Amino acid sequence: MPQRHSKNNNDLAFFTYEEKRKLGYGTQRERLGKDSIKPFDACCLCLKPLVDPLCCQKGHVFCKECILECLLAQKKDIKRKLAARAAQQKQEKEEEEEKLMLQKARELDAFDQQNHGAVPQYSDRSQVCDKNGFHGANSVRVTSYEEEALRNMKAFWLPSATPDAPVKVEAPSTDTICPEGKEKLKLKSLFPIYFTEESNEQKNKSKGLEISYICPSCKVTLTNTLSLVAVSTCGHVFCKKCSDKFLAADKVCLVCNKGCKERNLVCLEKGGTGFSGHGNHLEATEFKHLGSGSGLGLWKPAATKS
Repeated sequence: MPQRHSKNNNDLAFFTYEEKRKLGYGTQRERLGKDSIKPFDACCLCLKPLVDPLCCQKGHVFCKECILECLLAQKKDIKRKLAARAAQQKQEKEEEEEKLMLQKARELDAFDQQNHGAVPQYSDRSQVCDKNGFHGANSVRVTSYEEEALRNMKAFWLPSATPDAPVKVEAPSTDTICPEGKEKLKLKSLFPIYFTEESNEQKNKSKGLEISYICPSCKVTLTNTLSLVAVSTCGHVFCKKCSDKFLAADKVCLVCNKGCKERNLVCLEKGGTGFSGHGNHLEATEFKHLGSGSGLGLWKPAATKS
């Protein structure tokens, strides 16, 4: 029986195609399963089933408690950044005033020396330095600015005396943003949405323990494979087909008969967790490169394609 040398040979100076494939060399593609995509009835923040759901104008759905806590935390963070910015501006103003005062003091000292002359301070014959460390015939009277500079001199070679680099605080944005879409979001722009649950007869047919929702128009069970549309005026959720066929044409909600316009039809986003992006065609890729001289590979993850 012939042997498969291409798969069993290990004395070559290079990797064969089969060895590269076993090590995971190249681009690895794998279809994302159900566990990798967020369900349509799960919160974008806590990833749990929705409780009192609220939706933004871009179609991201959150629990009411989760989005309120998120917006409140953002406002507290903005308030903290504004306080830090105000403290920095106050400190810069005080430093500027101090510089002006030192500048005036230097000008007065220069004016005094120009009128009365600079009196040199000679040290004694034993070459003893004066209090500021100057000695010899070139020493002159030290001004208050120089004394301040000598007193505050920093030693870069001593960790305790190394000067600190000033951290400049930029002016923060005062707008709260959506944690999913990264666009500006206000509490008044959120609207509640309502899913239509299956009736008892349909539950008995499906024999499912989990709560399932249906389209109130065509009675089709809502899943991640369907595109969903919510009406911002009343909050009822329909499938995309019924929305295009009835709501966009009649301009009336099929459940409560409340008027709506085309701009009130908001498409709900699917997916969007930290492990996958939005869209119908999700593909995660990972590039793996072999290290020189070793059989192990160095891998580098790539951006998720959608």
